[in-house]
Amino acid sequence: MNAPTPASNVLTGAPLPPNVTVVDHPMIQHKLTLMRRSRTPANEFRLLLREISMLLAYEVTRDMPTELIEIETPLATMQAPVVAGKKLCLVSVLRAGGGILEGMLEILPAARVGHVGLYRDPVSLAAVEYYLKLPRDISSRTAIVLDPMLATGNSAVAAVSEIKAAGCQSIKFVCLLAAPEGVQAMYEAHPDVPIFAAAVDSHLNDHGYIVPGIGDAGDRIFGTK
Repeated sequence: MNAPTPASNVLTGAPLPPNVTVVDHPMIQHKLTLMRRSRTPANEFRLLLREISMLLAYEVTRDMPTELIEIETPLATMQAPVVAGKKLCLVSVLRAGGGILEGMLEILPAARVGHVGLYRDPVSLAAVEYYLKLPRDISSRTAIVLDPMLATGNSAVAAVSEIKAAGCQSIKFVCLLAAPEGVQAMYEAHPDVPIFAAAVDSHLNDHGYIVPGIGDAGDRIFGTK
């Protein structure tokens, strides 16, 4: 997989905070373009998101430590690397985070799964929590928080705050699209949390949606309005 892009907005060229990694692999960008199209049906949208999520899983786990073990190939004995170190927990921000969770679990099937239920107040755009379920040993795991959209950043900041309050000290955030406003909000609240995104778009509109974006991720995943 290609090395991640330096932190800059590909649409505006503006610099981004140092905790942001834009994963601009050609296949991710191709699939993202297909997802952006308004005529892409829900079943194809879900499949594309699952495929992109699998590719993002490789990047977000790039720094996982390995150790050597002795194995026998059909021809010889050798020392070969396997993943070592901290265990993982994938934390899905409901409801749209489930669209990323499926693809991530294909690559990381041994990871535990947590859920944070948040909705955005339509007037204030503030995040309101209604559900939280994390593994009991979350403090000994690296949490990878999943939400397709990092828009205002309110939900992401709230989710990460709850996970930290539960004792987790190693957290990463993965999204499909981010807005500069959301990236900045996350950096100000949680500068220690790396953000991985397929793209950082131009801005938010008056309703807090990412532009040009993909629309409402949850509605497009589940075919609702």
